[in-house]
Amino acid sequence: MLIGLRLQNIALIDALELSFDRGFTVLTGETGAGKSILLDALDALLGGAQGTSGVRLLSVGVDRAQIEASFALNPAVEFWLKEQEFDLEESELVLSREWRRQDNRVSSRYRLNGVAVNRQQMLALRPLLIDLTMQGQTQQLARPGQQRRWLDCFAGAALENPLAHAKQSWRSWQQISLKFEQARANFEQLQRQRQDQQMLLEELELAQLDDPHEEKNLHQEQDRLVHGVRLQEGLAVLIGRLQLGADQVPSVLEHLAVCVHELQAMALLDSSLALQRDQCLDLEAGLQDLMHQLEQYGSYLESDPERLAQLQERLAFLKRLQTRFGLDLSQLIARREDLRNHFATGGAEADLEKIQQDEEKARKLRDRANQSLTALRKKMASQLEQTLMRYLQPMGLANVRFEVQLNPALPSEHGADAVQFLFSANPGQPLVPLAEVASGGEMSRFLLALKTTLSAVDGTSTLLFDEIDAGVSGRVSGTIASLLKDLSIHRQVFCVTHQPLVAAAADHHFCVSKLVEQGVTRSRVSHLRDTQARMQELADLAGGDSAEARAYAAGLLDQQAA
Repeated sequence: MLIGLRLQNIALIDALELSFDRGFTVLTGETGAGKSILLDALDALLGGAQGTSGVRLLSVGVDRAQIEASFALNPAVEFWLKEQEFDLEESELVLSREWRRQDNRVSSRYRLNGVAVNRQQMLALRPLLIDLTMQGQTQQLARPGQQRRWLDCFAGAALENPLAHAKQSWRSWQQISLKFEQARANFEQLQRQRQDQQMLLEELELAQLDDPHEEKNLHQEQDRLVHGVRLQEGLAVLIGRLQLGADQVPSVLEHLAVCVHELQAMALLDSSLALQRDQCLDLEAGLQDLMHQLEQYGSYLESDPERLAQLQERLAFLKRLQTRFGLDLSQLIARREDLRNHFATGGAEADLEKIQQDEEKARKLRDRANQSLTALRKKMASQLEQTLMRYLQPMGLANVRFEVQLNPALPSEHGADAVQFLFSANPGQPLVPLAEVASGGEMSRFLLALKTTLSAVDGTSTLLFDEIDAGVSGRVSGTIASLLKDLSIHRQVFCVTHQPLVAAAADHHFCVSKLVEQGVTRSRVSHLRDTQARMQELADLAGGDSAEARAYAAGLLDQQAA
């Protein structure tokens, strides 16, 4: 609910502060007095009036202007604020937009409870706060999906689960479909690369890569062959010193044997030397084992130029292979195994077939959910037609025909229906899309009937109507007044009107007038709280300051009071 509105330097208004209440509020006044300024201000505050249209709202010659509105919170707004992580300590929502002119350039800034926000956030919040209906306002009907949203809103809870099921089914299908498209693209690319892949596998198979440590082992064997003579010389020295001795000098083994013998003799005399004796025996056994390993190593040492050439050729081949593919030996082996598995199991072709089956299954589930949703929408469309006709015919549209048409559409999270409202106001005229045929007055009355229909199921925002009763008869304006009054039971309703019947039905009445002070024209807004002031304004609307007009106005107020 709109609680208050404050304007500063907006159009013909220097400063204005208004308070509002629930129920039905009208704004009246002479043409050009500035009645629509208040609606334009709310439109601008909530993301409208961009660029030059926003600049035109500013009073002439000012460098700073501001619009501020306060709203009572409702559950939908509270949910949005929590979702956007705004502080909910305040019981009211205060929105403002400020314009500043500097160096011939005008900029504007939005704020929500004092926190700077962007236009996209204001536009997202807008439908939760106000619903503005103006004469000739066909853009609402042309907005993508708007007529479908109205039908779904009318269906209310009856459509909640089918809509949720259709949305979930579509999203599940979309995920699998994207995966399928990617898999198909990969498969097509792989088909183009298949010959290269097969050639790569054949090359890796011919390379006989089995041991990831082969290169290291080959290098070790190569080193032994290249340095064979030097290694044999070193081995001869070791064996000579350890086992054979040199220059009539006993070997290390011979020296160690004497040491063992002596420690054994000493241990017989002093048992505390048993540990040292055992250590010496371990040294002797270790040395014997070392000699055995050296002799075994010597048996591998040989000078084989042919084998060396083979090793070097293999090492060069492995090096080229790794450089070419940018992979080490273990990665090349893993790549070969992947290719083997790929060609052995059908690879991408088998994967593509599996994903395609999943996509077909998800698509069938999506289509079944959409079919159920379509069937229910058709049922609700018939009910919406009947309900709207009951409101449209009394509003000067006795010969009106209205139909909700559902046509197949590309599936989306909202189902697979394109909803279009068809309208004919005159006998013999075919049904055509509403936005193409309805006049401004017809459009306004249609929107009033529609929003009256939806008010019981969608009472989240304030309704603002700008002269929707223009050009209608007294009888029709009475019907419009009754509808607006009924609407205000569920919603806060504002209406700019020239019709005394409509103005008399209001709970709250504001009058907008123009005055000239020192050669400057200004707009003034007065809250008509007493009966006498309202009667005078209604008389002015009815035809002027005459006895008949005043009597008519008094009768209207008496009728409303009764």
